[in-house]
Amino acid sequence: MQSYKHYLIFLILGSMFFIPFLGGVHLFDWDEINFAEISREMIVSGDYLQVQMNFEPFWEKPPLFFWLQVISMKLFGINEFAARFPNAIIGIITLLVLYNIGSKLFNAKFGFIWAMVYFGSLLPHLYFKSGIIDPLFNLFIFSGLYFIILTSWKNDDIEHISLKRSKALYLFIGGIFIGLAILTKGPVAFLIVFLVLLIYLISKKFKLFISIRQFLLFLVTALFVVMIWFGIEIMMHGTWLVEEFIRYQFRLLSTPDAGHGGFPGYHIIVLLFGCFPASVFAIRGFYKLQPEKHFQKDFRKWIIILFWVVVVLFSIVQSKIVHYSSLAYFPLTFLSSLTILEIIEGKIKFSKGLKFGLTSIAILFGLLTFAIPFIGRNIEAIKPFFENDPFTFACLEAKVNWTGWESTAGIYFIIMVFVAVFLLNRDRLITGFRILFFGTAVFLFLWLILFIGKIEIYTQNANIEFCKSLQGKNCYVITSGFKSYARYFYTRIQPHTNGRSNDIGWLIWENVDKEVYIISKIDLTDYWRGVHTVKEVGGKNGFMFYKRKEQN
Repeated sequence: MQSYKHYLIFLILGSMFFIPFLGGVHLFDWDEINFAEISREMIVSGDYLQVQMNFEPFWEKPPLFFWLQVISMKLFGINEFAARFPNAIIGIITLLVLYNIGSKLFNAKFGFIWAMVYFGSLLPHLYFKSGIIDPLFNLFIFSGLYFIILTSWKNDDIEHISLKRSKALYLFIGGIFIGLAILTKGPVAFLIVFLVLLIYLISKKFKLFISIRQFLLFLVTALFVVMIWFGIEIMMHGTWLVEEFIRYQFRLLSTPDAGHGGFPGYHIIVLLFGCFPASVFAIRGFYKLQPEKHFQKDFRKWIIILFWVVVVLFSIVQSKIVHYSSLAYFPLTFLSSLTILEIIEGKIKFSKGLKFGLTSIAILFGLLTFAIPFIGRNIEAIKPFFENDPFTFACLEAKVNWTGWESTAGIYFIIMVFVAVFLLNRDRLITGFRILFFGTAVFLFLWLILFIGKIEIYTQNANIEFCKSLQGKNCYVITSGFKSYARYFYTRIQPHTNGRSNDIGWLIWENVDKEVYIISKIDLTDYWRGVHTVKEVGGKNGFMFYKRKEQN
């Protein structure tokens, strides 16, 4: 009965925190708008098999997540809420899965802690209010790996954990999940699982827990799921799109994607600060923690291997994007939860290092949150620092209504963390941990309401509002000096009939069959003012807008 109560708690919490205000702000370039546009074009074209962008084949991603967005858009319309709604549901499912697995590994207390920690950490929580692929991708990978772990325990006939199904069934289910992960984002799902499995076997001196035949069952199952789409795509359109997809995956691993480079320790920093407060406890979870039962120790080994595989792999990868390391949220929150459980059970102390980590990062985030509104109200004071960056300088001229009351979110966060630390220091552990993690979720909820819309006005709102003004116009829209998917999704473009619609030279210099609108950053103003075929029609917050008339 207690477990059903906990399931209900996280079902309600997920619904209360993940679903409200999903449509309160425009989708963000690139990924959110990119994925939503792919889903919109499926609906417009009626082609739900071939992934398209600008109504041309798009080989960067498989279709599974877009199918979920399509269903959502069919229910709620083509809008921001519908684009983000699938991840809200995935978030609720993730909390329930973590509670379920945690309860089986330890007890209901640990299951509650794990779900609470994931729910109450910054980036893990935030991603469930986004329209990106990774929450679904990560859940499939983690679930697939979990069933591989169950297979290893079945082989060793481990006591104290119920394994009622056969090894073949566990591998079959694991293969389905990995196949779904590949169908969500690509073959890196299999690469991650393979590396984790390989390193685990090395640690066990290659003591195999599955036969070659059983491993082939896993592979064939995953391949069968993958071929549900890839096979149909090959039969209908040939192999060229799949070949381009594979080439893109290799290119993504070996070169910075569209300027998304970074230093080798990028993902460590992202996880430390982005997964606060879980990250502080997770550091302690990497050493000197010894769960009592053998399978618990073994799961900890698997989870640490997964963490380092993700961090090292995506540190080697040249593209450095925040969500690339998001699969590490599962092992990180597990280790955090294990630390918390041992603190509650009196096995380890709530140390000075933990206090320092919590309070110092809380002060950093709190002061930053406190300062932003006052900077916004005195924006003229920081403009001179950007005089050599015309675009940023112009963005800062956006009219944003900062009241100053937004700073209370920062004050709240600092006070909340200090209250939690005070209670933890006084051995009021359960209350202290609940205040810390549920209080962090409340802080993030407030931050999104008070800040994200204002920040968007500085960054992309002018571009999106101009695109929205072109809805219903039969025209071409191009960008200059930057990449944006807003010109597709927010103009609601329809398929072009002219084969030269993507020929920039033709659109700018030759006779065209429709009006052409150009969105450019202010840096290129001198260039576009020198192009005699276009005229300036406006500009706002770093973006300039140009137009050329139809010429037959």
